[in-house]
Amino acid sequence: MTGRIETQPQRNCTTCSFAAVFLAAAASVASGLPAVSQQTDVAPRGQREAKDVTYGDWRKLCFKPGGAQMHCRTSITGKFSTGQIAVRVDIIEREGDGSARLQIFSPVGMYLQKPVRLTVDQAQPHLVPYTWCLANACIAGTVATAKMLQEISSGQTVQLEFVDSNLLSLTTTLPLGQFASVHKGAPAQTFEQDDE
Repeated sequence: MTGRIETQPQRNCTTCSFAAVFLAAAASVASGLPAVSQQTDVAPRGQREAKDVTYGDWRKLCFKPGGAQMHCRTSITGKFSTGQIAVRVDIIEREGDGSARLQIFSPVGMYLQKPVRLTVDQAQPHLVPYTWCLANACIAGTVATAKMLQEISSGQTVQLEFVDSNLLSLTTTLPLGQFASVHKGAPAQTFEQDDE
């Protein structure tokens, strides 16, 4: 007696992985909670400083989709000597309602259960949890409170502390000297979309 075995077509694992990441990121944005559990009870085993990162200037760009409120992003990018982006910090604000969001882009290979620690000058640190990862970067994000924005606007430097997958603390320091004038000034560029 011969039996017939029917097989289901195999799914592409890459498609499944992308769908899982997309759904986790969408759930994170919808709920306002991080997609990754933020357990902070693991202490780093040592530390090192990222010395080969060069930062550009702060830059403000605005985006106005047809019929929607304008969003402005004030950013600074740090690059390795190879030209690869090492870190990027964005303050994103929606015109008219005063809401702001802080996003920090870091390279992959970070220990995602440990949030990024952001310290302006000698102020109390802010913990910024990771929300999702792409193929070439992981993104930590949080609401940028009025207090945080005031600290950044009046500060001289901001130190970012990451924990890598080897549980080593990695720090880098960004300049804040230009931030306030760029943030409050006119955008370097505005991108508009017409409704037609």
